[in-house]
Amino acid sequence: MAGQSVAAVERAGCYAPGGRYPLPSSVLMTAITARVAGCKEVWVASPRPVPATLAAAFISEADGLLAVGGAQAIAALAYGSGVVPKCDAVCGPGNRFVTAAKSMVAGRVAIDMLAGPSECLVLADESADPEVIAGDLIAQAEHDVAAVPELVTTDEALIEKVEAALNRQLADLPTADVAKVALADNSWVVLAPNMETAIKICDAAAAEHLEVHTKDPQAVADQLNHYGGLFIGEGCAEVLGDYGAGPNHTLPTGGTARCTGGLSVFTFLRMRTWMRIDDPAASQDLVEDSIKLARMEGLEGHARSAERRLLSAKRQKTS
Repeated sequence: MAGQSVAAVERAGCYAPGGRYPLPSSVLMTAITARVAGCKEVWVASPRPVPATLAAAFISEADGLLAVGGAQAIAALAYGSGVVPKCDAVCGPGNRFVTAAKSMVAGRVAIDMLAGPSECLVLADESADPEVIAGDLIAQAEHDVAAVPELVTTDEALIEKVEAALNRQLADLPTADVAKVALADNSWVVLAPNMETAIKICDAAAAEHLEVHTKDPQAVADQLNHYGGLFIGEGCAEVLGDYGAGPNHTLPTGGTARCTGGLSVFTFLRMRTWMRIDDPAASQDLVEDSIKLARMEGLEGHARSAERRLLSAKRQKTS
């Protein structure tokens, strides 16, 4: 008999950024997910935690919160430090130093992903509302000066309308100093000749967040293949996924959605394999195959170990 059993890692370490803005939502998205997965211990790390961040850790039933950020926090969670035990999985978004630290501890502990600057790509046709699109692009841009707002559309007139809406909405935005930099330095727009090409462009980008603002959004969504999180229809904004709808706002960036997915309970689970032999007589073909393969590979110790599982009559025959 052989099989697999699924079990949660024992300890989870969850990082929540606390630089430009406190992000208690990241505590909720990571620590609660770890608890639901079945982790026995959940530790949170966040620099300069504000009361809302502490409250989020409490609501998430975290065992403790380390008021440290950056690479230092990732090291503490991965290797243990003082009262903070060594965690088996480390997850959560962060800046380039957090990402670099996670890349260094990956393999020693499980990590969710190596996330880069946040991205939001809006796929739109002539039916889309430019004011709504502009608002969603600004919401992405205010994250960080490195954030990447993106637009792919089949309607040339929409591009100018979105540009005008951006200027209007930035005029009284409290975070305009950040959003303007991200829009000026990192944003891009592609005019596609048709929806088929637009979909191919979106698949090539494999963006972290992909919004579909088209006449029949579900029909378009069914043709999309690569994205971290998909937001179908004008009423389904990325911000709703960030805060309430989920499934999780910790998502792959930089095109890595082609090979990985967002944080979930699966991040904290591991597959354990097992084998059991109840009937030695029925296992003799397996034992003999193992002997032959071991000697084929030049591993005589392996072969002799397998031979000890032969029943007496067969053992005498092989010897």
